Parts: sequence; C-alpha cells; structure tokens
Amino acid sequence: MTFDFRILAIILAFTAVVFAPTAEAQVRMGNGELNVPATMVAESQRVKPGQNVTIAFVMEPKPTWHGYWENPGDAGIGMSFDWTLPAGVTAGKAQFQVPDRLLISGIMNYVYKGDYAVLVNLTLSDRVQPGPLPISVKSEWLSCTDEICVPEQDEMSITLQVVGRDAEIVLDKRFDGFRAALPRPLGSEASFAITDDLFRLSIPLPAGVALDTPYFFIHNDGIVDYAAPQKFSRDGDRLILETQARGDGLDMISGVLKIGDDMGLSFTATRGEVAMTGVPLRAEDGPKDQNLASLLFLALGGAIVGGLLLNLMPCVFPILSLKAISLAKAGGNEAVVRRDALAYTAGVVLVATSLGAILLGLRASGAAVGWAFQLQDPRIIFVLLALVTAIGFNLAGMFELPNVNFGNKLAQKDGAAGSFWTGALAAFVATPCTGPFMAAALGATIILPPVAALVIFAGLGVGLALPFLLIAFVPAIRSRLPKPGPWLDGFRKAMAVPMFLTSIGLIWLLGRQIGTDALGLSLIFLLLVALILWWFGGAQMKGSSRGALTSAAMVAAILGGIIALPGEAAMDSQKLAGNSAATLPSEPFSEARLSELRASDQPVFAYFTADWCITCKANEAAAIQRTETADAFAAAQVAVLMGDWTRPDPAISQFLEKHGRAGVPLYLYYAPGQEPVILPQILTVATLTELVGKAA
Repeated sequence: MTFDFRILAIILAFTAVVFAPTAEAQVRMGNGELNVPATMVAESQRVKPGQNVTIAFVMEPKPTWHGYWENPGDAGIGMSFDWTLPAGVTAGKAQFQVPDRLLISGIMNYVYKGDYAVLVNLTLSDRVQPGPLPISVKSEWLSCTDEICVPEQDEMSITLQVVGRDAEIVLDKRFDGFRAALPRPLGSEASFAITDDLFRLSIPLPAGVALDTPYFFIHNDGIVDYAAPQKFSRDGDRLILETQARGDGLDMISGVLKIGDDMGLSFTATRGEVAMTGVPLRAEDGPKDQNLASLLFLALGGAIVGGLLLNLMPCVFPILSLKAISLAKAGGNEAVVRRDALAYTAGVVLVATSLGAILLGLRASGAAVGWAFQLQDPRIIFVLLALVTAIGFNLAGMFELPNVNFGNKLAQKDGAAGSFWTGALAAFVATPCTGPFMAAALGATIILPPVAALVIFAGLGVGLALPFLLIAFVPAIRSRLPKPGPWLDGFRKAMAVPMFLTSIGLIWLLGRQIGTDALGLSLIFLLLVALILWWFGGAQMKGSSRGALTSAAMVAAILGGIIALPGEAAMDSQKLAGNSAATLPSEPFSEARLSELRASDQPVFAYFTADWCITCKANEAAAIQRTETADAFAAAQVAVLMGDWTRPDPAISQFLEKHGRAGVPLYLYYAPGQEPVILPQILTVATLTELVGKAA
C-alpha cells in the first residue's frame, strides 16, 4: 500500500490552523514582526474620478520563509482580502506574479521564495468627490519554512487624494517592475482532455518560441496531481502537456505556463480532444534569451513588411500625396530628397513608437485597449477631420500657409520640418488600416517585454517610411523623379481630391459614433472652419495678413466642435452591435453567447470590426455581406456573432488579446467540437464558403 501524501497535506494544514495562536505568539515574541511582512502601497497618491489606481501588496519574506500563489498546490493557503472601501470605489481581482515550485516529501507547493508583489486595481466611479479617499483592507496569508507554517494577518490602510481631472498624476516607477513579473495573456484558447487518469493540455505556441524549463501552474484545484511530473512535447505550433489527473468535472480551466524566470503566459482552456503527439521537449531546449530574440526577430520582420504594405491602403494614400508633392518639388536633388526622406522617417517612427508607448501604458494601468485606440474617441476624429479638410483646401488653392500658425501648416511646410510632420500625420492616420503580417507582429507586443514591444512599433514606422527611404538612397529610383515645372500646380490641386475623400470618410465615421443629430451640429463647426479659411484666403489675395486672428478663430471653432460632441451615454446608444437587415444577419458578440452556441454544437462565425477599420469594411463588402456567403451559412446553420469595436469595449479588447491580436480585424470559425480556426485578414467569398463546406 502506498501512502497518499494528500492526507498528510490535509493534516499539516489542519495542524497549522489549530496551533496558529501558539505558533504566532512564539514567533512574534522572538522578533516582534511578521515572517512575510506586507506593505500596502499605491501607484499614485493622487487619483481622478472615473479612473483606476493600482494597489500593490509588497511581500518581503525573511530568509528561509516563503509565501503562496493564489492556488498554493498540495498544501498552503493563498492570500485573502477583506476590503473596507468608500462609496463608489470597487476592488478588482488580485493579480499574482509568476510563482516558483517547492517540493517537500512528495508534496508540491506553489510559492514565492523571494520578494514578490500582489496587485489589485481599484476603480473609482465618476461620482467620487475630490478630497481624501481612505482605503483599508484586512488580509490573511500563510507563511512557511520547510519545517513550520504560521498563519499571518495584517490590517493595512492608506489614504489617497481624489483630485480634479486636470491635476497632474505622478506614478511610482516600481510598479513597472511589479507588472513585468505578472503573466502575460496568451493569444489563443487552449484545450484539455482527461482520459484514463491522464490530463493532457494543448497550448497554442509558435514553433519558433524556445522554452526554458516550462511548467504549468493550474488555477483550478483538484484537477491534476500537483507533484506528478509534467511531460511536454512540440507538435508544430502547439505545446502538448501530459501529467497525472486527480479529478474531472470541469469544462473550462485556466492557469499560467511558465516559460522562464519570472516569465509566464496566462490562458484558459476548454475541454476537447488532445493526443500526446509531437517531439518530446527536453529541459535544455532553449534559454529564455533565445526565446525572446526569436520572437522579437520574427515580429520585427512582420512589422516592417506590414508597415510597407500600409502604403497601399486607402487610409494612408491621401497623406502620401503630400509627400509626393514634396518629392516633385525636389526633383532629383540628392541632398534635398535624402534630407526630406530622413525627416519623414523620423516623424513616422516617432509617432508610431509614441502610440505604442501610450498603448502599453494604458494596458499596464489595467485598461483594455488595442491598436488604433485613439480613433475610438470622437474628439480626436473631429480634430483630424478639421485638419484634413484644411489641408484639402490648401492644396486646392483656397489659401496659402506662410502666415498661419495652426496644425496643418506643419504638414505643408517645405523642407525637413514639413517632411517630419507629414510623416507624423501619415503614421497617425495609418492606424485604422491593418494589413497582412501586422496582426501577428502587433499581437507579439502583448507577450514581449515593454522595450522589445516598442521596437516592434518602431519597426512598423520604418516599414511605412521604407518607400521614401529607397527613393532617397537608391540612385536608379531617384533619377526617375520628374523635374519641377508648371505641371506641379495642377498636380497639387489634383491631390486635394483624396484629402476631401478622406474628410468624407471621417464625417461618416463621426456620424456612426455620435449619431446624425450630433453630427449635424459638428458639421456646423466644420463649416465655420472652412469659412475662416476662405476669409483668410481672400485677405491673402488682397495682400493683407490676418494670421493671428485666423489662428485664434480656428482654435475657437475646433474647441467649439469638441465641446458640442455628445457625452459617453449618448454615444454608447449609437453603437450598432448587430444589424438584422444586413445580407448576413448577426448577433452582438459576447463570450457567454459564444459558449452557449458551442455547447449546442452549432457552428459559429465570429468577426470583430470597427467603422474606422478600412480593412474590416473592405472584407465586409467583398466577402462577408454577400449573398453567396449568407446562403452558404444559412444552409450550414452557422450562427454569426459580430463584435463592434468602433467605441471602446473592454470585453472585446480582452477577447482580442486572448487571441494574440492588438486590434481588428479578427475572424474566427468554430466548427462543432473543434478548436477555432483563425482566418486570414483578407477575406474572399470562397474563403468563407469553402470553410463551411469543409466543415459540413
């Protein structure tokens, strides 16, 4: 008969609780303090209504002592929190860093052997008033050595200050390190199976990602034998785990795959068919540095190629017309062309990297956002609309810019400064477009460390600027540039057409977000912008200067348009989650509805779109909203779920991250009882109809 170590674990845990007062008294009499002391700190002492603030419990175990992960394993107790919060403040789920293993006499513990931090996001409602904000919590945890365990607790409090929306917020830089040790969301959903007392888990992971002694920490208790060995094998782009099962009964589990020191990937897994296939993985199959280097190299290459292909997208072409005018003016002048190309590249790379940095910062603060997040804000769209309209009128010859000091002058100036701001504008308006290679590259920024992720965003900018760098530094291409001449004025006026087409597209997008009534009011302010420019151009023709007055009037008109925009509640009411009158009707996407359809063995096509995503709209017109597709889906009884990301939606943002996407589009097909198929970003009718035919 073999001894069941689970019985010993229960006895030890019971003994720790029964003798807790005596043990705690003995330890405290000896040193007067906790063995794993906790310090409660806030990322910022000042917080604004309607925003989040992250609280960290910094745990500093004494030598030989350790604390426990949220699932402690065979023995131990995770950390608990009993909050006392003011009205309007809510606490989120605790976020634990990637743990270590501790095996003692056949009992597996999931622990922290050194200093660690547990993070909790506090959310303030808009109703919280400025002033002191007292936060209190009673927390309990278990502290252990290899020989003794002591339940410990502490009552901690901190007083934050609620400030106005315009107040400056200073963040504690230590939180960057705390978050770096948190597991990162894995792109796609895994699957698991339990047969013949064996637990198998299939994890989607690119074959090029090397691993440093992988280990799976499961959140759900009673499913696997914690102390049993974990065997891994590689099967293409999947990592297969096999270990001893302990129980059954769940259709979904979650956990963390540790891939290196303080590095892990969190994911969920649903029940399915999993076979132990592939090549067995050895512990020495790759160090962490090689893992990161391989992923960074592949993602950087995808970002550069994806940025290059963005030049073919309709959302970028109008801005490229400005650069084309600059090249036409320069003719074949080598020095001028090279100077302008480098300045243009600097503007593109700076804005692409800055947008990436803001995106990473928002994610780190707990916000669920993705690529092109800025175009989910109608205020930014209105400013961009005014800017593009002004540039269009300038190209058409309504006015000239030497004496006007507002935004679009920057993109129209001659020389390096004009090229820089043209590049900046090109990068800003390129974000709605998503082309081939971009999805995987931007999705990798979810997993990579922040510095490596910024390199990916910079690579996207380099790819976008690459054609002009080639023109500048390849003489054979540069020699074909036309010489300046009278034709240039006509060319410039022709380039106003794509600018005005862009304005029309932005007007349509703004209307989709704020509704037709509010759009009418916004267009009044846009008309005011046009009248101011017309008035200024008339003065120029008479030889007078109204630059300062025009600048002030323009600022007032744009600010008026921003103020006239409706509030969040009114805009949310305009969001169209589904359209029953469409050629291919759909339901609003939700994970609950997806699970319900899959449980009923119904095939599901889920697609994620946004009104500002040109690629999304092109796919809908060319492939999704087509009679052939609708007929094929109806014949196969395919349910269609549509996720509308035009306005911010944290649930959709989190779902996109789970599938390795930083933005839209994303197309998924769920055949009954099978894992989802991620479809290409450029769809055709044949792609969809053949997929349904194969499934049938």
